[in-house]
Amino acid sequence: MDLNQIKQILEIVREHELSEFEIEHEGLRLKVRKDTNGYSAVALPAPAMPPMIAPAAGATLAAPAAAAGGPASATGPEAAEAEIELAVVKSPIVGTFYRSSEPGSASFVDIGSTVKKGEVLCIIEAMKLMNEIDSEYDGEIVNIYVENGQPVQYGERLFAIRTK
Repeated sequence: MDLNQIKQILEIVREHELSEFEIEHEGLRLKVRKDTNGYSAVALPAPAMPPMIAPAAGATLAAPAAAAGGPASATGPEAAEAEIELAVVKSPIVGTFYRSSEPGSASFVDIGSTVKKGEVLCIIEAMKLMNEIDSEYDGEIVNIYVENGQPVQYGERLFAIRTK
């Protein structure tokens, strides 16, 4: 894949307002993910195993750019390890994200917090109802993608968890 092909892909992503796009071609995997700061592009070598069907919602997903704290390019075994270990918790509904149960109280979780399956991570307010979002994984919070009080969309990334 050459630079012109990558530019064409980025143009298509912008033109169709895609929030995430992934392609694998000749041993190179390119993932483009739009976040609140713009576009992050991550190029990784293709895995040696045959391609699999996309995982179900809430399954373990790659988040190497998130772990680095911004746009990043990663290659080699370190990237493969980070990809396997991180699980991304996504918003199941549209609403307003809150890190604590009420203003001024402590957050449910912070970066570095250890969480267990079923533990409350945050609250999303939708139509005046407060919906607790529970962890589906045991592990450690490594990234929080959303600021307190920020509106979130269905499927938007909320947390990255390093699973145990």
